[in-house]
Amino acid sequence: MRSKIKNINLRQTILTGVLFALLGTLQSCYSFSGSSLKGEQTVQINEFPNNAPLVNPTLSQQFSTDIQNRFLQRTTLKGTKENPDMLIEGEITDYSITPTTISSNTQTNSAGGVIQQAQNKLTITVKVHYENKVRPDASFDRTYTDEAAFNSNLSQNDIETSQVKIVTERIINKIFNDIVANW
Repeated sequence: MRSKIKNINLRQTILTGVLFALLGTLQSCYSFSGSSLKGEQTVQINEFPNNAPLVNPTLSQQFSTDIQNRFLQRTTLKGTKENPDMLIEGEITDYSITPTTISSNTQTNSAGGVIQQAQNKLTITVKVHYENKVRPDASFDRTYTDEAAFNSNLSQNDIETSQVKIVTERIINKIFNDIVANW
């Protein structure tokens, strides 16, 4: 019985060693950092004014703060106002809430009929200018759009506190990945 236990422990030890050796080999072949930042040390992120026809009064400040926090908290970049290695600026060009119906959100009433719940869709579009002084070929001008569907019975306050946060988070993820991630 003891020899069986020793054999099992020996096999587990050998397997663990082989696994760690394999992982070490893979890590030396591939970098897990994923960052495309090479020599950039400073970033300036200007406020994103809300130039959409329908103006959410808090959107500009919220978006600007959230994008600044994303870059300063998840990279080693330092914020600056003078001669930055990277400049990120832009504007919010669309903020709209439009009615839509999604058939997957249906209910059956007592008479056996199908009732579709009314849905609305929030769409936000942001135009971004990114300038990289260390690597000018990485600079770009792009437009990012995202949306979220929600039940039409949400109040304006609920939309602005929950749905706007969801959509802006997605847009900021796209911008961050296009600038920082090396996919």
